[in-house]
Amino acid sequence: MSYLETTKNVYKEAALTPDVGLCCTTNPIWELPGLKIPRIMQEMNYGCGSTVHARDLTNNPKILYVGVGGGMELLQFAYFSRQKNGVIGIDVVDEMLEASRKNFTEAEKLNPWFESDFVDLRKGDAMKLPVDDNSIDVAAQNCLFNIFKEDDLQQAISEMYRVLKPHGRLVMSDPTCEQEMNDELRNDERLRALCLSGSLSIANYVKALTDAGFGTIEIRARKPYRILDPKNYPTNELIYIESIEVAAIKDPMPKDGPCIFTGKAAIYYGDEAYFDDNAGHVLMKNQPLAICDKTANALQNLGRNDIFISPSTFHYDGGGCC
Repeated sequence: MSYLETTKNVYKEAALTPDVGLCCTTNPIWELPGLKIPRIMQEMNYGCGSTVHARDLTNNPKILYVGVGGGMELLQFAYFSRQKNGVIGIDVVDEMLEASRKNFTEAEKLNPWFESDFVDLRKGDAMKLPVDDNSIDVAAQNCLFNIFKEDDLQQAISEMYRVLKPHGRLVMSDPTCEQEMNDELRNDERLRALCLSGSLSIANYVKALTDAGFGTIEIRARKPYRILDPKNYPTNELIYIESIEVAAIKDPMPKDGPCIFTGKAAIYYGDEAYFDDNAGHVLMKNQPLAICDKTANALQNLGRNDIFISPSTFHYDGGGCC
C-alpha cells in the first residue's frame, strides 16, 4: 500500500467517524456576523491553522479549496462569496465529499444566507485538479501538502499555480519542522497521513513554492503545533513541530529572485525626513516599513548606521516594500 492509499484510508475513517483529535488546529474557530458553524464541522476541522483571510476575498473572487474536510473553511469562504458555485471544493475521498454535503445541509439550517450550491464539490486529485487553467483567484489548502513526498508535493503546487489567474494567490496552512527527522519517522505512512512526519523546514517549504514560479511569498503566521516525544514516537529526542500560514502569489518572478516576506521591517532614524535607496524604497523617518528579505539584505549591505532592520517575526500582514 502506498502512502497516498494510507492517507485516503485515514481520512475515509475520519469522514465516517469524526475524529476530534486528528488535527490540533492552532486557530480558534471564529464566527463572523451572521455566520454559524455547525458543531459537526467543528469536530471535523482537520487543519492546523486557517486559510480564510478577509483581505484575500474582495471583489467576488473565484475560490478553490483542496481537501474539503468537514466543509468548515468552504462555508467560511462561501460567507464572502455568496454566489452559486463561487467556491470549488475538491477531495479524492468519496466519504469526505459525502460528509461535507450532509454538513452543508446542517449549515443551511443555521445560516439563512447560505445555500449548498454556493459550493461546487468535485471529486479530484490534488496532483491533477479538475479545474481550468488561469480560472481561480484564491486557492487554498489546509494541512494537506505536508503529507506529500517531494515529487508529489511539487506536482500539487504546480497544479495550484496552473489554475490560478495572474496575481492570484495560494493560501496555505501546514506543519513545519526545523529539526531533522529520522528515516523511521519519515517513512511511517500513518504518521505522514496524520500531518506529522512529512513536515518540511520553512526554507524548504518556501523553496518548493518559488521553484513552481510564485514570485511573492508571505509568511503570515508561525505557531507551536505538536511535539513528537521518545515515549510515543520512534525518536531519541523531542521534535518540535510548528504550523505556518503562508500566501504564495502568482506574481512574475523578479530578475533578482522572489520577494519573500518573513515579517522584517526597516526603520530609518537619520537626520533627514526620509531615506530613498533609489531602488524603489522610501523610508519615512521613524515609520517602520515592512520589507521582504531581499530588500532587508540590500539595505543592510549599504552599511548605514541610521537604518534598523528587525529580525524575522514570521508574521506579515501586508503593506510591504514590493
